[in-house]
Amino acid sequence: MLAPSYQKFKDIVSASIDPKRILTNPLQTLAYGTDASFYRLIPKIVILAHNESEVIEIIKQAKAFDIALTFRAAGTSLSGQAITDSVLVVATHGWKSFELLDNNQKIKLEPGIIGAKANNYLAPHGLKIGPDPASIGACMIGGIVANNASGMCCGTAQNSYQTIADIRIVLNDGTILDTANFDSVAAFKNNKKGLIQEIESLRDEIKSNDALYKRILNKFKIKNTTGYSINALVDYEDPIDIIKHLMVGSEGTLAFISNVTFKTVIDEKYKSCSLLFFHTIQDACNATILLKSSPVAAVELLDRESIRSVEKDDDAPDYFKTLPESACALLVECRDNDLAVLNQKQETIRLQIQSIPTYTDYEFTSDPKQYYFNWKARKGLLPTVGGLRKNGTTVIIEDVAFPLPQLADACLALKDLFKKYEYHDAVLFGHALEGNLHFVFSQDFSNQAEVDRYEKLMSELAILVVDRFGGSLKAEHGTGRNMAPFVEKEWGIAAYEIMKRIKNIFDPNNKINPDVIINPDPKAHLKNLKPLPESNAIIDKCIECGFCEPYCVSEGLTLSPRQRIVIAREISRLESTNDDPPRLADIRKDVTYQLDETCATDGLCALACPVHIDTGKFVKEWRASKLDSGDKKVAAYIGSHMAGTTAILRVGLKMVSFFHSILGTTIMTTLSNGFHFISFGKVSKWIPEMPKGANKINTKN
Repeated sequence: MLAPSYQKFKDIVSASIDPKRILTNPLQTLAYGTDASFYRLIPKIVILAHNESEVIEIIKQAKAFDIALTFRAAGTSLSGQAITDSVLVVATHGWKSFELLDNNQKIKLEPGIIGAKANNYLAPHGLKIGPDPASIGACMIGGIVANNASGMCCGTAQNSYQTIADIRIVLNDGTILDTANFDSVAAFKNNKKGLIQEIESLRDEIKSNDALYKRILNKFKIKNTTGYSINALVDYEDPIDIIKHLMVGSEGTLAFISNVTFKTVIDEKYKSCSLLFFHTIQDACNATILLKSSPVAAVELLDRESIRSVEKDDDAPDYFKTLPESACALLVECRDNDLAVLNQKQETIRLQIQSIPTYTDYEFTSDPKQYYFNWKARKGLLPTVGGLRKNGTTVIIEDVAFPLPQLADACLALKDLFKKYEYHDAVLFGHALEGNLHFVFSQDFSNQAEVDRYEKLMSELAILVVDRFGGSLKAEHGTGRNMAPFVEKEWGIAAYEIMKRIKNIFDPNNKINPDVIINPDPKAHLKNLKPLPESNAIIDKCIECGFCEPYCVSEGLTLSPRQRIVIAREISRLESTNDDPPRLADIRKDVTYQLDETCATDGLCALACPVHIDTGKFVKEWRASKLDSGDKKVAAYIGSHMAGTTAILRVGLKMVSFFHSILGTTIMTTLSNGFHFISFGKVSKWIPEMPKGANKINTKN
């Protein structure tokens, strides 16, 4: 039962938005409210918005009823920035329009377009968007911008912040600002004079504070997505340019993004890569420093534990299993539109690092199979490592950055930290060229001792990154909920106050994705932790990353593979704990249609899943488990008597065709509808397209 304010909000919004897209039942709110992070909040209402006018109406009514809103696209976010216990607005279906502009030098994209799709639109022109996150096959433009996504090849030069050309946003009162439209900008400056003045005041205040000004410049010399993009207040003079860039990395806490225009970048025709194995992580980091000035497109670091996680892959070389524990790999990529120049680049790279011995000989490859494996090994590390964890534990990924000269020492310090707190499965990898490291480990949140261990790790991590190495606590995955308590720790009081004022300028009532980025609770990262109970051996390794969703034919009709797994897990949890029987009963009301009947069970999800989870196979088992003994006997009998069964069906179809020829279509349709009605749907409806019974195949010829 919804609270009165939420019910009134729903009733009013239902007048302009299809009620079928306003979800309140427990199964759907749980399914849509889940993202790829290790946090969980269940929305009271989920609205599947299809256009900007619907979003404006939602915003205005939410403001009238003092209701908080959270905007979300694909839900591949890792830091808890796309969840809520209030109203979740999902902008995926209906948000697929794009437009190539300025002789393909720009592309305008709506938030529901998958990153890889945007690149598909640009590929015929030899172009792509700048950001290239590992999740680009599943994440959407809305999240790419809202999280200031970067990735493996774009570094800091071609991330979302650097390549944004224009943006169209809706503020907390429904006001639209389209920075590409002169009239929209003029109207905004006229109607929002107070907001403009506050932005200018922040800009001038920072530029008059030499220490703060230099600190901001220095902090953004390396990747940094901790807090807001306050470098906008240093990099730009015009308040519209500042607002445009403040929206990048704002994680949906300042406004809704209706569309964004990116400057496109060249996607070189020829590509090659090589896995270079070094004796130690220090050697790999020293090689990275040398590679910084060489013609590389990407340098990805994989420690020994990362390599171990993929060594059983069918395409992995046998020698992966024999590498020493100290080994470390660099995945080096080079690109060019001229094959001869590409070869020259490869030789330059080889000469650049010849002073550092490698563990094995190496060659650059453009062979599709080997090239694909090398990048699959890197891009799939998060879910692959997550798939190796103990059932019932959560996979955690953290994302930090260090000044490149300190990368080797930082790597060793991180490894010592894992050992100290007994995270023996932790793996270290990342964008070495930018000093950007990711580390993944499994975490049990089922008891307080384990939560305390995680709290100690995070507290000491903040000291290590900020105080010891002067790094970034978040480099590209966004602040979210898990790093919000540490934003002030990294930035200091002066910069943090600037960030709080930015939030207040755009959202004075704290109703747009509250508690994300700015959160005064020092233990916010330890609350609302997602349960991952054991449910079925087929799906227990799922980390709910969402990589499967673009391949699912029922996504958007009912549930995606990820959502089916979420529901199955919750049913298992509620059954085992027996702590909320009414909720379990409510979920079961809709589970047959949502989870079972609408799943195609075609296994396409397994092709996209880095750990090859076939949700269709799970659904088949689910179906079998729900059959009573009588149904199973009938199914078993039919399965063992297929010849007789098909003979009866052939005769039946021939009889139906015979009566159709006598009675005609109108009478047959009337009779069919009648039988369907009085049998309460057990007798299927006849349609004119129903085939005739075929002749028996002669298998003797």
